[in-house]
Amino acid sequence: MRAVVLDEPRLAFGGNATHRDPRTGIADYGPVDWAGHPKIIRPAFVGTDEAIDGTVRWLESCRQGIDAKQSRHPNLFPTFPGFDTDRGFRASFALEGAPRRSIGTRTLSKATSKPVALAVAECVHLYETQIADLDESNRVDVIFVCRPDDLHDENTTRAANAGDEGQTSTLVDGRKVDFHDLLKARLVSRRTPIQIIRSSTWDITRAASLPTGRSLQDPATRAWNIHTAAYYKAGGVPWRLEKPAATITTLFIGVTFFHTPDKSEVHTSIAQVFDELGNGVVVRGGPAASQKSDRQPHLSRSDIETLIGDSLDTYRREHHTEAARVVIQKTSSFNDDEVAGIESALDVRRIEHLDMVWVVADTEHFRMFRRGEGAVLRGTTVELDSKHYVLFTRGSVAYYKTYPGMYVPVPLGVRPALTETDPMVLCQEVLGLSKLNWNQSQLDGRLPITISAARKIANILKHVSERTTVNGRYANYM
Repeated sequence: MRAVVLDEPRLAFGGNATHRDPRTGIADYGPVDWAGHPKIIRPAFVGTDEAIDGTVRWLESCRQGIDAKQSRHPNLFPTFPGFDTDRGFRASFALEGAPRRSIGTRTLSKATSKPVALAVAECVHLYETQIADLDESNRVDVIFVCRPDDLHDENTTRAANAGDEGQTSTLVDGRKVDFHDLLKARLVSRRTPIQIIRSSTWDITRAASLPTGRSLQDPATRAWNIHTAAYYKAGGVPWRLEKPAATITTLFIGVTFFHTPDKSEVHTSIAQVFDELGNGVVVRGGPAASQKSDRQPHLSRSDIETLIGDSLDTYRREHHTEAARVVIQKTSSFNDDEVAGIESALDVRRIEHLDMVWVVADTEHFRMFRRGEGAVLRGTTVELDSKHYVLFTRGSVAYYKTYPGMYVPVPLGVRPALTETDPMVLCQEVLGLSKLNWNQSQLDGRLPITISAARKIANILKHVSERTTVNGRYANYM
């Protein structure tokens, strides 16, 4: 057994500057796309009049910045620098005269008073109608959706029981439904991304509306997370991974699986395509089946060849070139049929470099402890054998001078299947991809974006008919 601590991956920001921490990088250097980024973001708002007014006031108050939380760890709780063209993201919301669609308080109260499943469906219908009108009649970049306070849905259970990045099993549960997932499922064909916001974001007295088990973040952190997500959804790229000059262009594909809502034994796979610039594209796959040999979901040779081929074709349309290297990260093992199908898809397109990696998020019964105070260091990687590595993407962070978690860190399993790259380099890539989560601005995401995004998308697409044409932009799902 061999253990090493990988270097914290650096991120690229404006002016070709780099830093390990997303928030420090944005505050000091601005977003990586500052030369051509969206300087004026046109928002729209849907919700009750009270919720819209509160959200607009809060966004306006964030323009000049928010002081940091008093803490012994200032790098973990930094000041929010503000959201204006001369600071932070170097962008501003055009709030004056922004379009809004009001939902009556009485109408919403009637909907939320019904049984959970019916309440979610009725609330989604109310919001979907208003959002569709905005999408069709206004040129806006992002729509803020003021979530109903009194709607207590499956999100409550998932947030309380699933940890910081949602469920970790190989299969996404098709039975669970919440307002976020169902609303986004109804909008998969729409152009404009939505940003769901709770009233507790702008009014701390409403923290009771939060899901059980979730605490309210400090004001600066709330501002960081909402503005980072909104900036990305409006077409900006806050940061990307630093790419050494000698590195070939790499395309990362995440593949995961989900139960259909009727709980049948047939599963469906989806792929999430990411390049090193942080651009995400959604590709929906076909049916998968569990096999008796390992009880894991797998795709047939022809189906995975089609799925990976569609991913590569989508990348080529977006970038007008093929990737030089493809890395496929999957939440189940690779069987012989899948390997053959993947290789065939790459052979047709004459792509030479390929790595297949099984990323295990839920069954690595492995813990490490450091002598003295503090959890194991983030980036700690243990080689158990040539085909079995464990990687701690959560742990003590040197830049924060603390462990920013609540429980003993649980590692990911990184199991090279068919690879030509050093396994430690593959682990370093997983660690880097864990920093491309624009739903939160802390540097220590648990899952690589390939897998975390694929799971978010699966939670949405499980509600969408296979006949429905879906928007391929990741921003519409996060």
